Amino acid sequence: MILKRLLLLLASILTIVACSGPKKPKLLISKKKMVNILIDAKLIATANGVNKKTMQDSGVYPNTYIYNKYSIDSAQFAESNTYYTYNIKDYEEIYQIVKDSLDKLKEHYTALREEERKKAEQKSKDSLDAILKKRDSIKLSKGIDSSAVFRIKDSLRKNHPLPEIEKEGKLITPVFDK
Repeated sequence: MILKRLLLLLASILTIVACSGPKKPKLLISKKKMVNILIDAKLIATANGVNKKTMQDSGVYPNTYIYNKYSIDSAQFAESNTYYTYNIKDYEEIYQIVKDSLDKLKEHYTALREEERKKAEQKSKDSLDAILKKRDSIKLSKGIDSSAVFRIKDSLRKNHPLPEIEKEGKLITPVFDK
């Protein structure tokens, strides 16, 4: 009977201690700083997954980079993370801000990538239009002398050179099928 009461008392004490949660660390990382740390950690983890060797060659190691950037150590981060994890309301608030920030970053970089793609596409189209315009402006008729044809060809070669092949002392410009 005494053993049952002792076990019941011990179980009650353990339950109370376990439910009280972790104490607030002396060096608790602020919510705002924790958000920034988690955002950087996610970005570095993603970059590390894409090209780990490049990051290592650049001297960037995910954990040490974060700890150095925010002047924290692994114990401080672990204690703060444990504290916020137990305080679920704070934890949800932090992770919602992290999620929203990462979504905004993704939208921003997606828009930049699309803008760069459109610029490259427009540049390519403009180059092609310029070449076609020059080609169309060259009307080879019987009235044009051969020196004018050579000047036009030289002008086109300077702006858009094609590889030339020398055969029997003469330059041969390759002709591509349409």
